[in-house]
Amino acid sequence: MGIKRGTTLATVAVVVALTATACGQGETKAGAVKPAGAAAQAGSEYGSDYGAGGDAGAGANPGTKAGGQLAVAQTEQLGQVLTDSAGFTLYRFDKDTPKPPKSNCDGDCAKAWPAVAAGDVTAASGMDAAVLGEVTRSDGSKQLTVGGWPVYRFAKDTKAGDLNGQGVGGTWFALAPDGKKAAKGAAGQGSAEGSGAGEGSGAAPATGKLSVAKNPKLGDIVVDGNGMTVYRFKKDTAWPMASNCTGDCLAKWPVVPPVDKANAKGIIEKGFSVLDRPDGKKQQSIDCWPIYTFTGDKKPGDTNGQGVGGTWYAVSPDGKLVTTS
Repeated sequence: MGIKRGTTLATVAVVVALTATACGQGETKAGAVKPAGAAAQAGSEYGSDYGAGGDAGAGANPGTKAGGQLAVAQTEQLGQVLTDSAGFTLYRFDKDTPKPPKSNCDGDCAKAWPAVAAGDVTAASGMDAAVLGEVTRSDGSKQLTVGGWPVYRFAKDTKAGDLNGQGVGGTWFALAPDGKKAAKGAAGQGSAEGSGAGEGSGAAPATGKLSVAKNPKLGDIVVDGNGMTVYRFKKDTAWPMASNCTGDCLAKWPVVPPVDKANAKGIIEKGFSVLDRPDGKKQQSIDCWPIYTFTGDKKPGDTNGQGVGGTWYAVSPDGKLVTTS
């Protein structure tokens, strides 16, 4: 599966709320997702198990295009939720099957729940890439699967972070990074899975990790759990903490999800905080600076993001920019 290319870098300033006061802001509420009740109401409105039909949501949702650089959003309602590169929630359908993968959503169902095309997809940081796959739909097109489950968007989600499809008809659920149903605090999703349709127990969603790697050109740099280089953006600020990377920028520079200090080997603890972004994502910071990975890095050890635009640089273990070339 390839990496999405040709995306325009957009840097629209977004001030993000910090969950700890050490980085210049008190705790505030931002980017809240809609409660499950909204989805339940949507299900009753449309009177079907797929929530909408016809041209519902036309023009509001990315539709059937590929997922691009996937990301993991930390939501108040469901905990970790898998999203596409634009931040749209990804869903699974209980009437599908994962073993073997099969989609049972066609016709009006597919208009309400556009299939996510396979091919141009990259695993989220900290996510096991082995869970990504594809299935051939009845029309011959290829659809992305996660943990064997076909993946969809919901036409009534009109912006990044929306969860309007959650629980619709009692059959549609947001995806966790391992392909199970997203459920806050549930190890391996536990009871939230119910009986399922032919699904095994699987593994719990991957936990983010950071460590220090020795790069022959840059020296000691921070890498994520997959060994991919971690970067900082010079247009961000640490006091007050702010991210200036949104939209198309995030499609190229995905946020690093929260990392427990126990899983941050060799990283300083000063300013080791998590941002609650308005787009619903939670982002790890080092020394109060938001950190990212780069979709242009194809394998561990790559530093293709180093110096891009004169604004993106690898990060040292103390959170400083590594500007050595």
